[in-house]
Amino acid sequence: MIQLTAFPLLAEGGFNPFELTFAGGALWTWAIFLLALWPIWTMVMGPVTRALLERDELAKRAITQAEKASADAEAARAEVEVRLGEARVEAQKLLTQARERAETRERELVDAAKAEATALLENARSQIRAEQDKAIAAIRSEVVELSLSAASKVLERNVGSDDDRRMVTELVGGASQ
Repeated sequence: MIQLTAFPLLAEGGFNPFELTFAGGALWTWAIFLLALWPIWTMVMGPVTRALLERDELAKRAITQAEKASADAEAARAEVEVRLGEARVEAQKLLTQARERAETRERELVDAAKAEATALLENARSQIRAEQDKAIAAIRSEVVELSLSAASKVLERNVGSDDDRRMVTELVGGASQ
């Protein structure tokens, strides 16, 4: 051990700050800590604290941006739902209009078909009447010819003048009415 005569307390066996056991070690630990506190605080703790504060600020900004993006997405979703609802209403409206047009067109086609069928039926009836009139006229003509031929044979003379034909035609025409 070193003899320090300059320190009377040391020579008597009192407190020795250079002895690193017990109180001397604690004293030097605190002295070194207090001397190193300012450089540690300025060189280590300050940058670490600033970095932590910056990280917290970035996290807050990221949270704010995420909340804003979530709100924007929710607003966009709501807008899409509104537009989808409007599109559904518009599609239903168009579908209803298309059905109405189809029903109107169907009625028009049915009415046109009925009118055409009626016209064809009337045309057929008039053709039948015309053919019937031709057939009756042909039958009358034949009856006149047969009547004149029979009268010629019964009377044994030539019956066939225009006057005779007119008389038989009036008889045949009067009998059918």
